[in-house]
Amino acid sequence: MKTEHECPETFFEAWLSEQNQDLHHLTNVAADHNHGNSDDSKLLGALVDQVVKHYESYYEAKSRWAEHNVLTMLSPPWTSTLENAFFWIGGWRPSMSFHLLYSKSGLQLEAQLAEMMRGFSTTDLSDLSHSQLAGINNLQGGVIKQEKHINHKMAKLQDTIADTTMVELSHLHVAAEMVRKNGHKGRDDVDDHGDLVESTLSQKQKGLEEILHRADELRLRTLKNITCILTPIQAVHFLIAAAELHLKLHDWGKKMDASGQVVGA
Repeated sequence: MKTEHECPETFFEAWLSEQNQDLHHLTNVAADHNHGNSDDSKLLGALVDQVVKHYESYYEAKSRWAEHNVLTMLSPPWTSTLENAFFWIGGWRPSMSFHLLYSKSGLQLEAQLAEMMRGFSTTDLSDLSHSQLAGINNLQGGVIKQEKHINHKMAKLQDTIADTTMVELSHLHVAAEMVRKNGHKGRDDVDDHGDLVESTLSQKQKGLEEILHRADELRLRTLKNITCILTPIQAVHFLIAAAELHLKLHDWGKKMDASGQVVGA
């Protein structure tokens, strides 16, 4: 994906297009494997690595743009209100990956139950081994712990919006504006306070940038670790489920926004 001379909105549309292409490729490979036309673990592994690399490029681009406007990266206007409602620090909660994995595994288990009862191996997410389940469980515990740590850092940063400095600056700025409106000299005071506010908020945005980077890093690391635990063909099925969910939620949300529809109305 190109990122040079692109705005975030253009890049995001390109990312959606690339996800659609990846989904098409992954689905075809899974179908070929299911019909016994392909069983090359190296080729499957290369495809998984390629798709994960696309996710990596996406988060690298987000990190670069966050340096210029972290607030937009936290509440991107190019995503739907439905997506934003379920976002966690500018993206999907990393632990959601495990719910996705277990949900897809359960659906495939139900679909393949007859085959498994006849002693056939399915090779998809319905056929997770005990060691894989143990590895996924351990990984999930670690991810949830890291999420809590990031949540704690975000809460501490959010509390600073009402710290002594901000309260004092807001009071002084309002007082200076009132003096100016009453016809007294005070323009310099307003400008000075404006500079202080800008400087103070800039520090807080730096804190947000660091937290967003940690959240995105955890999202990417979780994706990589899950695909490492799975076999190549299982990782293909997991990436299919992730792309399908993301693309359809974006599509549904955009349609709801366009029609002004309210869920439950």
